[in-house]
This record gives sequence, C-alpha cells and structure tokens, in this order.
Amino acid sequence: MSKVYIALQDNDESRFIVEAIEEDNPQATVIYMPAMIRIEQNDNLVINRETVEEKIGRDWNVQELHLNLITLGGNVDEDDDRLSLHWNQ
Repeated sequence: MSKVYIALQDNDESRFIVEAIEEDNPQATVIYMPAMIRIEQNDNLVINRETVEEKIGRDWNVQELHLNLITLGGNVDEDDDRLSLHWNQ
C-alpha cells in the first residue's frame, strides 16, 4: 500500500479546498505545517470541483488548484470535474 499526497499553501482559499478534500476523503490525514497543509491517503485521493464550489461559495475551476499547489505525489488524473491521485490503479 502506498500513500498519495498533496501539499497546498496555507492560505484562505486552500483552507476551503482542504475542507472539501476531507469531506470527499474521510480516511485522509491532514497535516498542518508552517505555511503548508499536506493531505495524505493510502492508494488514492480525489478533489471534486462540486465539493470545493460548495465550500468556497463560487464557481471553481480544477485548474485553480495549481495556484496554491506546492507538491503532490501519485499518478494524476484530471478533468473538468475532479483531480485524482492514485497508485496502482
């Protein structure tokens, strides 16, 4: 079993994204560090556009994630509705 992860800048917008990730990935581990929030989960992690829009209160394009992205680990699958990270799928 391998962990996938994503790290975002710790700012107001990222906090909404992290809330959405936690809602859609209840088994995820969220680690708060100075200036960074890292989210890890075994095997896969998904960020859904619709959930982020609910949290942030406006339309949100998945590509906007890259504005706050520091790093990620895993194979990336991205479309207009979600970004997913996975291993061995």
